Amino acid sequence: MKVQTSAIENGVFHDRFGKRGSDFTPSGMPSRSIPFEIVDAPENTVSFAVVLDDKDAITASGFVWIHWLIADLTRTSLPENDSQTAQDYIQGANSWASVLGNFSIDEAAAYGGMAPPNCLHRYDLTVYALDTKLNLPKGFRFNDLHYAMQGHILATASVTGTYDV
Repeated sequence: MKVQTSAIENGVFHDRFGKRGSDFTPSGMPSRSIPFEIVDAPENTVSFAVVLDDKDAITASGFVWIHWLIADLTRTSLPENDSQTAQDYIQGANSWASVLGNFSIDEAAAYGGMAPPNCLHRYDLTVYALDTKLNLPKGFRFNDLHYAMQGHILATASVTGTYDV
């Protein structure tokens, strides 16, 4: 299985998917989600889970920053900015709903773009092919997704890009 995205060029995410973009929620969270495509998924895949995270955020926040969580995705392709209008998958709360972001779970239950405060950060988009749907509620947290996927992961694929201050 592979995941591909046109959001990354020469290893770098395009500006529009983060703090240098022009799409923001009312509270100021970058909201233009990245497009991606999943290819060669296992034939018995029932759904996909998706995590976009920033492990380099530990240098600024003390924890891995979650930018996007998706459960029960059944499509293999998401267009740019799909997070804002899609109704056929469940989105979890990103880290903008943390003590540092101080956003509501409802506003943060979508794509929350890149905004590194201190240096160049790497962002990993990881897709999990699952043998089931997870039936998590809107606004679920990363730990809910992590434990719900246990024993159901058929394959994983990831792609990494950077975004600078």
